[in-house]
Amino acid sequence: MEVTWPSHGKLTSRFTAMGPYFRKEHSSKEQYFFDCLASCVSDKPAAEEREFFGWWLELRVSEDNFEYHYWFGLYDKQGEWQECAIPAKHQKEVQDSLDVFYQKLLVTLQKLELSVSAAPSLSPNLALPAA
Repeated sequence: MEVTWPSHGKLTSRFTAMGPYFRKEHSSKEQYFFDCLASCVSDKPAAEEREFFGWWLELRVSEDNFEYHYWFGLYDKQGEWQECAIPAKHQKEVQDSLDVFYQKLLVTLQKLELSVSAAPSLSPNLALPAA
């Protein structure tokens, strides 16, 4: 089945409307970048020096759908993501935020008559549930 892709501008607009997840400056026509600073490591440092546990997700254009790959990790003081295991006390908040985002993504893509699947490089046990 041939896919009719919306314009990059339309996709950017729809992804922006989903909430604070979309990072236009890290996205292109072939790949869209989303992330979430789900759980603060410590509220003791000044706001601009805080680190967060969370996730980031790349949504890549493939031949007939989107493919996603995501990672869990630490958003550090330098504003960079570092892949790492999420400590137990932060896991629920981080996972819940990914689940909420993914449902919003599915709804957005369904309205555009597009589909999404896990990238082949993503471990099968990390694949997110379909709608």
